[in-house]
Parts: sequence; C-alpha cells; structure tokens
Amino acid sequence: MKIEVLGSGCAKCNALKAAAKAAADKLGLDYELVHVREIAKFASYGVMITPALVVDGQVKVSGKVPSEAELTKMLTAAANKQ
Repeated sequence: MKIEVLGSGCAKCNALKAAAKAAADKLGLDYELVHVREIAKFASYGVMITPALVVDGQVKVSGKVPSEAELTKMLTAAANKQ
C-alpha cells in the first residue's frame, strides 16, 4: 500500500503524516509512507487544500487531519481492496 501525505510541511501536514503512520502501524499494514511537497503533484491529484491523504493513488481526504477512527476506516477499506 502506498500512502502519500500532500503538504508543504506545515504542522497539520506533519500531524497527518504521524497519524497515518500510527494508524497503519496499528493495523499491521505493509505500506510505504511518502510526504509529497511538490505543488505540481498536488494539482495532479486535484488537491487544492492541504493537508491531503492519498492511498494507492486515490485522494481520501483533503483540508483536514482526520481522526484516528476515520484513518483506520480509510486504511482498512483500502487494504481490503488489494
């Protein structure tokens, strides 16, 4: 599973990265976590507001840091599709 956090490196972006890592670790997922800082890449996903979370090429959330429960649900659903 590839998890991408889109954001410039602001506090919310870093919080989303940490929360996504914690949720993926808790679920025991095999994943790659990447922090994308290039604005052109944000645009390629259609993201205008950061932070954003992309899982396996699909934007799951943009403009907020979801709760642990929301992240767990998103990552579990993505893992079940593989």
